[in-house]
Formats: sequence, structure tokens, C-alpha cells
Amino acid sequence: MTPLDTSDAVAETLKGGPRRRRVRTTGSRVPLPLLLPALVGLAFLLLPLIALLVRAPWRSLPNQLTSTEVWQALQLSLLSATLATAVCLVLGVPLAWVLARTEFPGRGFVRALVTLPLVLPPVVGGVALLLALGRNGVVGQWLDSWFGITLPFTTTGVVVAEAFVAMPFLVISVEGTLRAADPRYEEAAQTLGASRFTAFRRVTLPLIAPGIAAGSVLAWARALGEFGATITFAGNFPGRTQTMPLAVYLALQNDPEAAIALSLVLLAVSIAVLAGLRDRWMTTS
Repeated sequence: MTPLDTSDAVAETLKGGPRRRRVRTTGSRVPLPLLLPALVGLAFLLLPLIALLVRAPWRSLPNQLTSTEVWQALQLSLLSATLATAVCLVLGVPLAWVLARTEFPGRGFVRALVTLPLVLPPVVGGVALLLALGRNGVVGQWLDSWFGITLPFTTTGVVVAEAFVAMPFLVISVEGTLRAADPRYEEAAQTLGASRFTAFRRVTLPLIAPGIAAGSVLAWARALGEFGATITFAGNFPGRTQTMPLAVYLALQNDPEAAIALSLVLLAVSIAVLAGLRDRWMTTS
């Protein structure tokens, strides 16, 4: 290496290291057999959304969104989704830590069970919740007889149903972040006298905060859009268990404009979620 090269390397080190060079993608032409199916797939995904925007009653939209029924569904949806996300945080973050940081027999099977609600039909999830937490359920009968707690067809039942389907999103996100985090920071804290829980609270949580935030947003959005488990386990009672997706389904039969208005609100929330997660999930290095 010449003295000139050495001085350039030192200068780059002082500036924070060598800059990354952008790699050009090879070839700008897309083969026709790939281009046509790609365009058809894009149109297939975008056409329903475009139709929703085209047929939206923009003039009467403010009146639709301020009606009593729509406002009740909006309030209940936002409240129940937020409470369900809080339940997911309290239960899901420790569960993700156990799956990522501990070794025990059957861990893979437990992880599969945790992610099962992702692929389980929501209506089946609602039936399972009824069999478990209903008045005659495996656990629900004891809740009813011992504590007088009844979960089905109540607002609390809405929160339970939404948390059941949304928690896997949080667990997967947090577990992935924990696996990417360096465990040596926790070990260093423990060698300095911190307990394992203190190391988790003071060291691990700040490290995985972005993953927790991303998982919380995903869980909240999933809870907000939940339909099958909610209507099966909590019913469809206006002002008590009727969330926005249920209100859309009901309004589609009687008032299509109200159904479109509520659908636009859900669409706006989905776009906001994607925009909030853009830097974490949609950028390439």
C-alpha cells in the first residue's frame, strides 16, 4: 500500500469508515413473461381499493362519520383495540423473551402453537374461545361460579377476542428483535450485580424498543380489523360489542354508504400503519 493509499484510508476512518457504494441492479428490462403477470397481480390488488375510493360518498361522508351508530362503532373499536394491544404487551413481551432467550424441551412446538392464531380461521378461534371461556367452558364455568365473571357477548369479550388474534404479531416481532440483539449486554449487566429481571428491564427493553413498537402497531391494526372471532365470541350488539368491521357488515345490508364510509376509515388506518412501519419493514439496505 502506498503512502497516498494509507492517508486516504486514515481519512476515511476518521470520517466514520468507508462509505457504502451503491450497487446497480443488473438489467433494467423486465422479461415479458414476468411483466404481464406482475401487472395483472398489481391490478388485482389495487382495483378493489380504487373502486372503494371511486364509489365513496364524499359529499355525505362527514354526515356518515358523525352519525350515532358509526361514532359508537368507532369509539368501541379504538378502545377495544388499544386495550387488546395493552394485553398483548403485558403477556406477549415476556412470552417472546422466553422463546428467544431460554432453552426448554418442545420450544419449537410452543412457538408453533403461539403462531397458530395467524393461520387459524377467526371463526374457529371464536368457537375455541367460547369453549374455553364461555359460561359452560373449560375455564369460563369456574370464572362464572367463583367470581361471577362472564366474558362472552360483553365489551371485555371483544378485547379478549382481539387480543387472541393479535398477540402472535407482537410475539413474532419482539422475538425476532430479541434474537438479533446481542445477549452479551445482558450478561455484562448481570456480572455487574444486576438481577436477570433488572438486566431485562434496564438493558434489554431499551434495545428491543423498536421491535416492541412495530409489533404493537401491527397488533393494534390487527385487533382493529378483527371480525370473525369477535362476532362469534362477543356478538354484534350496537354500543357494546359492535366494532367497525361488524358495523361495516351490518351497514352493507341496510346502508351501503355508511359501509363505504367505515371501510374508508379502516383503509386510512391501514395506510397509516404501513407508513409508520415503512422504515423498518419496507427499506432495503
